[in-house]
Amino acid sequence: MSRPLLVALVALVIAPVAGCGGGEGGAGPNASPPAAGESTSPDGTAASGGDSLADPNSSPDRDRSTSGDRPAPEQTVAPSRCPQGVPGCRVAEGVIVYVERVDPDGDGDAHFVIADPQGISFSGITAIDVRRGLRPQPLPGPGVLVSAAGPVQTGSYGQSQIHALELHVAGE
Repeated sequence: MSRPLLVALVALVIAPVAGCGGGEGGAGPNASPPAAGESTSPDGTAASGGDSLADPNSSPDRDRSTSGDRPAPEQTVAPSRCPQGVPGCRVAEGVIVYVERVDPDGDGDAHFVIADPQGISFSGITAIDVRRGLRPQPLPGPGVLVSAAGPVQTGSYGQSQIHALELHVAGE
């Protein structure tokens, strides 16, 4: 698992608590939202006229989904099952929040990070290592529902992750 993937995992775990502090400025709980046609300045106050602010999290190297992190109601995925006799095998199902499309070590595998209540890797997050022969073509992106089964192994940064022996993608 590459360093950017580890950073993404940590960011996903920290993000829910990052904006919880109180502070000065117009973005507090009692602030009114900007009126139609207004954008928001960096301090959270309404700014009229001009272009709206660009998404500071956008990047050409990151996948984005217009539907957010939740699957569309019509998404279903076949359940993955652990093969009989595989020690430490676990099953996970969830919506992809990050895809490592470029394999940094060159062995052709892919990594998915899914929102998963059981949180095998971190609280609410499970990383899935998908070997080259099981790698779906094309790779699904964020917002797509997947299921995986396989033994839990330690990744290159010490995180627990599923080494997928079975993988299903919604719509396939």
